[in-house]
Amino acid sequence: MSKVIEISDSQFDNEVVKENGTVLAYFWASWCGPCRLVSPSVNWVAENYDDRLKVVKLEVDASPNSVAFCKVEGVPAFRVFKEGKIVASYEGAIGKDKLKDFVETNI
Repeated sequence: MSKVIEISDSQFDNEVVKENGTVLAYFWASWCGPCRLVSPSVNWVAENYDDRLKVVKLEVDASPNSVAFCKVEGVPAFRVFKEGKIVASYEGAIGKDKLKDFVETNI
């Protein structure tokens, strides 16, 4: 069972912005090939950092307000939130090791 929480615009405020801890928001699309390659690494991060990090994923076509709020220009995209503020961003395909480094640098 994945620890990645699938959300949409209606849940974004409560699950991300109002969250007291650190949140990794992963933006993806069903038509995005690189997103399919990145998904296992996102699941790995959710499993291995669940004590320090909440991981949510948003499908971009179904979440236009969140996409605009986070200024997502391409997928896959990642935003790290702390206390409701974006503290780090990454866009594009990313390997497991680089995603791990990105997460560790920002939690």
